[in-house]
Amino acid sequence: MDIAEMLSYGFMQRALIGGALIAILCSVLGVFLVLRRLSLIGDGLAHVTFGSVALALFFRLHSVYMTLAIIPVVLACAMGILKLAQKARIYGDAAIGIVSALGIATGVMLASIAGGFNVDLFSYLFGNILSITSSELVIAALLFAVVITGVAIFYNDLFASTFDEELAKSSGIDTDRINAVLVLLTALTVVLAMKVVGIMLISALLILPAVSALQLAKGFKTAIVSAACIGVGTVVVGISFSFAMNLPTGATIVIINFLTFISAFAARNLLRRR
Repeated sequence: MDIAEMLSYGFMQRALIGGALIAILCSVLGVFLVLRRLSLIGDGLAHVTFGSVALALFFRLHSVYMTLAIIPVVLACAMGILKLAQKARIYGDAAIGIVSALGIATGVMLASIAGGFNVDLFSYLFGNILSITSSELVIAALLFAVVITGVAIFYNDLFASTFDEELAKSSGIDTDRINAVLVLLTALTVVLAMKVVGIMLISALLILPAVSALQLAKGFKTAIVSAACIGVGTVVVGISFSFAMNLPTGATIVIINFLTFISAFAARNLLRRR
């Protein structure tokens, strides 16, 4: 099957556009999360998303309404992680672990009450970007605009807080607000990414393009642009390859991202030796 024939299918066009939008979001936010050592927040919010999806499936919501219903739940849990870390005097990874455990336990409980894991739940667990609908693509485009606008507006504050939070705070930046912005933008991205790679693999899409870009990038803006390019490239190649070879799309995207990271790491070592 040639590229022209593959692109003639409407579902492939939607998958590639939606996948590219979500890849950019994951990659850009991933750079901030990796440098701030908050990479696992994506994994924690993914588990919350699992619980939310199980709840939505329990009430038999349509996929479009499901996405809209999940968003406020995941946003609230993202803020819960921040508040736990600030008010309960526990480290961020412990707060992520608490919310993550609650999310996965809720999902398993609801799945059990509903009679076990079904095909719909598995499609959200492991991703099914090829089934994205026009309505879901519109939602993805709108949330893409929201997240990118948020990053653009708070870019300088995010940059300052990423490299030295104490210095940023002493400079008059409201770091609590910036932390809230970062986790809320990440929460929106996690909800979108579940269609691309699935709930179980979301953290990989947040982390791998970012760490690949950081292997070779000389500056922060270069790292963000490089991560976005890597994210889009690996998602497009992953979708195309999985469709041609009849492989699971989410897993294919993650494996290609990992191979890209290995290549970037090897190239970095080679350049250092020279």
